[in-house]
Amino acid sequence: MKFVFDLDGTICFKGEPVSKRIVQSLLDLKSSGHELFFASARPIRDMLPVLDVRLHSYPLIGGNGSLLYQHGEVIYSTSFHPNDLAKIHELIDQYEATYLIDSEWDYAYTGPNNHPILDFLDPANLASSLPVESLNSIVKILLLTSTNFQDMLIDLKSLDIVVNTHTNEKVVDLSPANIHKWSALSTFGVSEEDFIAFGNDANDVSMFRKAKHAVMVGYHEGLSDYADEHIPLTGDYEEEIIKKLKDLSFKYIEVKE
Repeated sequence: MKFVFDLDGTICFKGEPVSKRIVQSLLDLKSSGHELFFASARPIRDMLPVLDVRLHSYPLIGGNGSLLYQHGEVIYSTSFHPNDLAKIHELIDQYEATYLIDSEWDYAYTGPNNHPILDFLDPANLASSLPVESLNSIVKILLLTSTNFQDMLIDLKSLDIVVNTHTNEKVVDLSPANIHKWSALSTFGVSEEDFIAFGNDANDVSMFRKAKHAVMVGYHEGLSDYADEHIPLTGDYEEEIIKKLKDLSFKYIEVKE
């Protein structure tokens, strides 16, 4: 069976790398004959530092599906259409929005110097911070602050792009049209109901809807409708995640046989 994991808030927490015990449970999955995929809102450069080097060879999906990485290189990327990008820049100007804009590897940042996103941004210094006009292609946009969050969100949703919102933080996450985690899994050749998904947020809905079995870590109202089960972030939740991986590993090896 294929197992697909979101990162932040699902198998790694508080900006820290995936813990040694969860890494071992993932390697045990592989040893049992399962396949591993990792799918994150982070671009690839920000995924690598939180994953043990032994996991770097498995398929990685970054930027909510805009970046596909395997065997040490980006093998596929999808950037915004120039017309959509022009409209987004108009709205950035209109609402005086600050941003983190990602190309395949480098980025442009205009947000506050104390914004929490900086704790996750290029922790291994693998990329360069550049003016946005110097980026070769743009695969993901995170809007961090604005003069009117709700009106900006309405205008963004009128465009032919994918919009994910983090309402509590008033952050908007933008991807090119038709790009999401399920589209990326499909590009990797994954079939509907041929995988188990672990996730925690709205950007996991696309893969939860297509999964054979979906496990929500923590709670997100929009994701809960598509989850088959739920692991609360209380007590020793990492141990609960590890137990669930063992249970599912055994169950789906049995089904396959």
